[in-house]
Amino acid sequence: MQQEITQTTTIMENDFLVRFDFAIKKLLRNKANFAILEGFIEVFLGKKCKIQEILESEANQDDSDDKFNRVDIKAKDTNGEIFIVEVQTTRYTYYLERILYGVSKAITEQIGNGKRYGVIKQVFSISIVYYDLGEGDDYFYECKSDLIGVHTHNPLRLSRREELTVEQIKQIKEETGKDQKFTYKKITSGDIFPRYFLIRINAFRKVVADAMDEWMDFLKNNSIKPDTTVPGLMEAKEQLRYSKMTAEERFSYDRHMESLSNEEEAISEAKIEGEIKGVAKGRAEGRAEGRAEGRAEGRAEGRAEGRAEAILETARNLKAVGVDINIIVQAIGLDPNEILKL
Repeated sequence: MQQEITQTTTIMENDFLVRFDFAIKKLLRNKANFAILEGFIEVFLGKKCKIQEILESEANQDDSDDKFNRVDIKAKDTNGEIFIVEVQTTRYTYYLERILYGVSKAITEQIGNGKRYGVIKQVFSISIVYYDLGEGDDYFYECKSDLIGVHTHNPLRLSRREELTVEQIKQIKEETGKDQKFTYKKITSGDIFPRYFLIRINAFRKVVADAMDEWMDFLKNNSIKPDTTVPGLMEAKEQLRYSKMTAEERFSYDRHMESLSNEEEAISEAKIEGEIKGVAKGRAEGRAEGRAEGRAEGRAEGRAEGRAEAILETARNLKAVGVDINIIVQAIGLDPNEILKL
């Protein structure tokens, strides 16, 4: 009896939801879990789609050091449109340029020598960042490219000739008695150019009130309401449980969480130690220079030098505990050559 109780307790303790940043790198590549990704896209982009396949390119290869990959998931729906989803947990100095590069790759990879530009499908880029990127009062941002009249402020609309499918031709002939091969439709540049979406996890502090809030609560707090009806979360509640993963997947997840914890702790401790030493040095130098050149100017210069010393001390401590130089560059912003000299 006691053995049964212990076994049940163990199962319940292990039956939690895995973090989305791990799921998107590993579990959502499984076709059985496409509904989670489709629900995510529907809620945040307002676009219902059916994921057909996960595409592979040099930008999203499965790699042991996958947190530095440019793209976590690159998916195509049944209409050929491409969705890029990336989760970034560590600071990246030129992150917007990195997003632009990933989208550019997704566009150029669609077309080869001799192909028409008409084969290019729209690309949707979704970036989920777990650090404080920029300054803003929202947690969800969108960039949509439209050609707008400078004087009239109206969008430029284009007439595009599209080939009809066999089924559409058959239906038109049945309804009108006439054959038709092409149709014209009005579109804007926003229907062709890439669309960018940026989700700032740390900026979400709202009370959960709608579908997007529920998704944000899951992304930030790993929490899903038991009675949720939100697209994607219903499936995530069942498919992203730790207890449903294989032993290999659990081992990988445990290593992932341990790595994140160690990085966060090392960066936090190094920053604190560097700040303490920098402030102390800044005060000492500020007092000395303040006596000679004036208290106000001395304090200002002392603080500036103290901050610079704090940054170097932080980088020095991170390097000493074995943190990868790429992570130090992202977190501190120093040149890699400066870090190598420490």
